[in-house]
Amino acid sequence: MGHHHHHHIDPSAGDRRVLMAIIVNLALTVVQIIGGILAGSLALIADALHNLSDAIALVIAFGARKIARRPANAEMSFGYGRVEIVAALINYTTLIVIGLYLLYEAVLRFITPQGVDGWMVVIIAAVALVIDLATAALTFAMSKNSMNIRAAFLHNVADALGSVAVIFAGTLIILFDWRLIDPLVTLLIAGYILWQSFAEIGAVIRILMLGSPPEMSPEEVLQLVRDTEGVQDIHHAHLWMVGEHETALDAHVVISEGAWGRADAIKEQVKARLAEGFDIHHTTLELECANHVCDAPETFGRGVRHDHAGHEH
Repeated sequence: MGHHHHHHIDPSAGDRRVLMAIIVNLALTVVQIIGGILAGSLALIADALHNLSDAIALVIAFGARKIARRPANAEMSFGYGRVEIVAALINYTTLIVIGLYLLYEAVLRFITPQGVDGWMVVIIAAVALVIDLATAALTFAMSKNSMNIRAAFLHNVADALGSVAVIFAGTLIILFDWRLIDPLVTLLIAGYILWQSFAEIGAVIRILMLGSPPEMSPEEVLQLVRDTEGVQDIHHAHLWMVGEHETALDAHVVISEGAWGRADAIKEQVKARLAEGFDIHHTTLELECANHVCDAPETFGRGVRHDHAGHEH
């Protein structure tokens, strides 16, 4: 049986760290743009724009964390938790666009190599590396528990790797005037950004598409319900992720013949077993008597079916 447990974290923990990371990234963007203009380096200005995207990513992540804590209301009965998932989707999409743009720029640089002030590039990139590492350190612990913060954290990791690569490229330009290293390094950075983004964006889309948790077997969940004493079958089941750390199940549960008198107790037992076995605490169960089961019940899928006369079942 699959066990599915999450660590519960204080939702407000880390706000100050995220705010610090935003301020630091904005400061770095200013430093890199000034340095890029002084060095006549398009690469540094491009890196500054990448850092600006980091700052924006963190602003989105920070705002999403704040909104996610709002309580549920009549308009948003599930609450605002999913705003973090939407923020993660925006951030990964932005990263993919940046990665594709860097690939395009790198190809242009291969065709027409540019002159670069190696020393200035190395110095500014070294400063950027220190700041990127500091920002990554601020958000690392929180990234383990939040898809939203993980997207922002990966922005910073990509930047730190980019800074290492730029330092390496700048050193080779100083020593050997090897200009093609600049677009070559850009290709590597872009490849990493795209690989990382495509690897993570699938999980975000899965939640938005109301998918079941990837590490949980829907068949095992249903089998646990069927194995409960007094349950004959389960159908019209919907198992989905409400948010990154919360799974919900709604289903029709068929109570065995002769057991209807203790239907409420059976329902409570099913709920308790789902909470213990799969950490599913959000359950909506519709009980059916064995003698009055749905017509043509589907295991998974909609609980409403229309016939030609327009009647619902």
